[in-house]
Amino acid sequence: MLAAGHRAPDFTAQNQNGEPVRLPDLLENGPLILYFYPADFTPGCTREACALRDLRSQLAVTGICVAGVSPQSGQSHAAFAAKYALPFTLLCDPDKVLARAYDVVGPLGFGIRRASFLISRAGLIEDAVLADLRIGRHEAFFRKIIADRAG
Repeated sequence: MLAAGHRAPDFTAQNQNGEPVRLPDLLENGPLILYFYPADFTPGCTREACALRDLRSQLAVTGICVAGVSPQSGQSHAAFAAKYALPFTLLCDPDKVLARAYDVVGPLGFGIRRASFLISRAGLIEDAVLADLRIGRHEAFFRKIIADRAG
């Protein structure tokens, strides 16, 4: 997993609406939480996405936007976003190009590990967390970012 201080790998990926999204587009208005998750509609991934959704107003006050990445299709992402009213971009990574770039491919090349990165507007990774099964660590990471930026 890439650590703080590394340059965030640039990318272009399709979002849930089939539109291409580039990292610079996501950083246009401020820092970014880029989070990788294994799959749409699984209990842990749903919990993490809903935690970010519920923190939306606090994140907006700090100028941070959010984008999620997983291997599913745009159609799956669109259904996931609609069902849980997710107000952020979900990026498709079916060939795990982004997951490899950020070094979060699962053991033996299977799946994607649950990882979250805080990327500065300049494109540097400021902080990161890797916790495959401990969703609470990611929520604590998100809340710490908010607290650090608010105070």
